[in-house]
Parts: sequence; C-alpha cells; structure tokens
Amino acid sequence: MHALPAAFLDRPIAHRALHDVASGRPENSVEAIGAAVAAGYGIEIDLQLSSDGEAMVFHDYDLARLTAQSGPVRQRSAAELGAIPLRHGQAGIPTLAEVLKLVAGKVPLLIEFKDQDGAMGPDVGALERAAVAALSGYDGPVALMSFNPHTVAALARLASDLPRGLTTCAFTAEDYPTLPPATRERLRGIPDFERTGASFISHHWRDLDNPRVTALRAAGTPVLCWTIRTPAEEAQARKVAQNITFEGYAA
Repeated sequence: MHALPAAFLDRPIAHRALHDVASGRPENSVEAIGAAVAAGYGIEIDLQLSSDGEAMVFHDYDLARLTAQSGPVRQRSAAELGAIPLRHGQAGIPTLAEVLKLVAGKVPLLIEFKDQDGAMGPDVGALERAAVAALSGYDGPVALMSFNPHTVAALARLASDLPRGLTTCAFTAEDYPTLPPATRERLRGIPDFERTGASFISHHWRDLDNPRVTALRAAGTPVLCWTIRTPAEEAQARKVAQNITFEGYAA
C-alpha cells in the first residue's frame, strides 16, 4: 500500500477538471484542465482506451454525448480521437500523455480508470498498462482509482509505487442496471479494499453513512467523495469526507 499524498486532502478536486461549457471548457478537456491548474485546484480525470492502445482522457464509452460523432471510443485510434473536437470547446480528445505535460506536477491529479470489462470483472489490463507507461517519469502528485477492483489490483502489480484507491458508492439498480444484483451487493460492501492494496476510497457523497465507509474512516483511511454540486452538499459531505470532488460552483 502506498499512502495518498497530503496534496489530495488540502484543496478541492475539480471533477473532470474545472469544466464550464458556457466558458468553452468541456469536461475532461485541455481547456478545463488548464483552468483548474490556473485556479490551483486538484484535478480528477477519466480514462478510456483507444483502438491502438493509448490512454485517452474521456469519460464515456461512446462519443455521442460529448462530441458531434458517435460510436465506441475503443474503435478509434488516438490520432482519430484527438481530431474530434469536444462539444463546446475547441480542442480534441486528449491523451493522458498530453494532459500530464499540461499539468506538469503543478496540482494533484486523480485518475479514474473506467471499467473495461463491462461487468466489473477481470478482463482488464490494456488500459492500465497504457496509463502506467504514460506516467513513467511523471513528477507530481498523482493517484489512481477505479470502480473495478480488478483494475486496482492490476495497478498494484504494474505501479506499486503509486497510491491506489477504490471509487465506491451504493451501487443501486437504478444507477447500475447492467450489473447483476449479486455483484452490486458485493461491491456495496467494499470488500476488496485490503486485497487490492488500496490506500483511499472516493465514495458517493449521498452514501457516506455506509457502515463500511465509517469503519474505513475510523481506521485512518482517507475518504474522498463525489460529486458535490452546491456549498450545502459540500458542508454535509465534509462531516465525513476529508475532501470533495466538485463541479458547477466555486468550492
């Protein structure tokens, strides 16, 4: 286990960077990342895999919501994805390597690996290897996390020197309709924390009274939370969580 650096607890973390479409800063864009760096916020980003094995900074599995094109991200090369402008912005989808050059260690970078198995299972590895390769030699506070515990375990093998955490929540049927009930029930209890060598969790703020979260917090585990959208939500979340991931207001 590698401890979460203090830098991830001393300032709010901008969810998918400091995005604001009215200002021309889409989520996970170079514009939003640059704005977060300038404001001194920590940054949370998401990773998907290109067809040619590059770690891309993009949240969705499909292009349709965030660009004028559609289809799976995994069916396009990194060059093709980089040439697709994000809605409400000017730049294309960036690679993790491009984002690392932009952040350059100036603020903490929290990297979420989107589930590549499809059911939080063990069919993972390519995205993890691509990201760890991009991170080689990076000098700055960085932490890695995923909803899929198999990804966190893979990262423990590939990058044992980097702090790793589990992204967690209540795993309701409404939010995760494609996951089998038994899988949702299992993940809700955060049973893989110790096995994966995780050193923190990032939990949905509305479920911070989960007994397992309480127990981890009492044992000294750093608890981050997502996604805060108002000062009132922040005040409530900070009764348990040591830091927030936020969007839509100035935290």
